[in-house]
Amino acid sequence: MYYSRTIETAVKKITETFPVLILTGPRQVGKTTLLTKMADSSRKIVSLDNPTIRAFARQEPELFIQRYAPPVLIDEVQYAPELFDYIKIYVDGKKRCGDFWLTGSQTFRMMKNVSESLAGRAGVLQMLGLSSAEIRGLHLPPFQVDIPGLMDRMGQVPPMSLMEIFSRIYKGSMPRLYENEAVDQEQYYESYLETYISRDIRDLTQVADELSFLNFMTAVAARTASNVNYEALAGEVGISAPTAKQWLSVLVSSGIVALIPPYFNNALKRVIKAPRMYFLDTGLCAHLTRWSSPEALESGAMGGAFFETWVISEIYKSYLNAGKKPPLYFYRDSNKKEIDAILYQDGVLTPIEIKKSAAPRDAVRNFSVLSALEKEPSGEDVFSGAAHLKTAVGTGAVLCMASDLLPIDRKNWYIPAWLV
Repeated sequence: MYYSRTIETAVKKITETFPVLILTGPRQVGKTTLLTKMADSSRKIVSLDNPTIRAFARQEPELFIQRYAPPVLIDEVQYAPELFDYIKIYVDGKKRCGDFWLTGSQTFRMMKNVSESLAGRAGVLQMLGLSSAEIRGLHLPPFQVDIPGLMDRMGQVPPMSLMEIFSRIYKGSMPRLYENEAVDQEQYYESYLETYISRDIRDLTQVADELSFLNFMTAVAARTASNVNYEALAGEVGISAPTAKQWLSVLVSSGIVALIPPYFNNALKRVIKAPRMYFLDTGLCAHLTRWSSPEALESGAMGGAFFETWVISEIYKSYLNAGKKPPLYFYRDSNKKEIDAILYQDGVLTPIEIKKSAAPRDAVRNFSVLSALEKEPSGEDVFSGAAHLKTAVGTGAVLCMASDLLPIDRKNWYIPAWLV
């Protein structure tokens, strides 16, 4: 069974406006399947996973492009970086949109070559696993706290119970697990980790010890939905803090982990500036942290962190699927006042709290810290000569297990998490 992907529209747009489309993302999220489905009969399809073809591409890149003349889909293009200069020469000569579709799961290696060779010639999209909407056959726009729009969405999206959500969280977002129900989930993720570490990570000089890297991934998974602390991660795994920073950047570049930056404005005092990290596939995260069932995960100590991780990843995917950079931030200050997520678009901050309960109390109490950005406080005029710091604060949201869209007060709403 093939699940239609929301990112198709963004793929078509880039194909119509750029000579080169680059589709990146973790292994097995469906990049090649998507492009193969979208390719017309004139487009050649070639994979550099094949060692013979890979050797041909590396040793004779000019002949390779003659043999597989555009329009062409080249899968796992990072295995032959020699191709990029010749792709550049070709597209500069032909000036034709949509000639090259390139996929790659090793973003850290590929994007260096793209920035050097194909700047201005390539449109880049990042693709992750299935969104909750895609699993239900829906194609929704990027998530915003737009109450009229969400009311319309209520009529399209079937509600989910807490255990239905945790079953989805536990299973994760890899298409293979949904396309074939007979696939053993534990074996699948074990195989996934083996492939990822042996094929992607082994190529990186800064990762010499594969077992230590797996332990590092497990430590990061155990800290999903928390602020990055390189010293703590390093101490747990037995590596240096600079190595922990390098390895986390590898997970980010691979599309395994997202780092959400803190929202910072000089009008806000004592803001913690460490980013927050989230696993983007909750199934892989649950596998690494050894939860045995959705029920155990929901009732366990990490239930809240996994729920928050799932909601953030769904918001994150909703923007990537539209070909946009997720405008996601969070807030935490030295007084431990915290806002789980902030959407910042068009000069408007939208504060979001994420709670596993149905009607959490006092969930919006920390939203008041943002009021300093809307008006000049008494005493010192923090905006004197700096009017650009002034920012509007929009409708706040508590994404939770509410059964309906409900107002909390005149400026904040409960929103069912399954609406994301």
